[in-house]
Amino acid sequence: MSRTDSIAGFKVTFQTMLKKPETIGYPERKTPVFPRFRGRHRLWTHDNGLEKCVGCSLCVAACPADCIRVVAEENTPENRVSAGERYARIYEINMLRCIFCGYCELACPFDAITLEAEYEMSERGREAEIYHKDMLLAPHPKPVPLRHEEPGAE
Repeated sequence: MSRTDSIAGFKVTFQTMLKKPETIGYPERKTPVFPRFRGRHRLWTHDNGLEKCVGCSLCVAACPADCIRVVAEENTPENRVSAGERYARIYEINMLRCIFCGYCELACPFDAITLEAEYEMSERGREAEIYHKDMLLAPHPKPVPLRHEEPGAE
């Protein structure tokens, strides 16, 4: 390490020391996330209440972490759950294995699953980290604000 590298490093250190620290009152005030942030998964329904997921298992095939489990079942006239011929009777995501890559979202032809902005997903036990269909259909109880990107920022 040369002398100029050391001086440059000290310069950065001293500039940082002179700045006033920014304190955020978490959890009352949450840090906004960027619009492309990939957080908690969410399953969606149509306006008429039918589920968008038709149990095609394309999300399962696309998942590199093998954390999604879908068991499909046929729709019947008396029990209509989705708009397709089938529906996902069981839809589970093991959040302990998920790497939040977003491939499930990209693979879904019906936009049934999305990765939302919520990042508070800690639980006390391993069993609670397996998200079931009813948990994925419900909105997150603690929404997170989105950060507005400046034009031209990437």
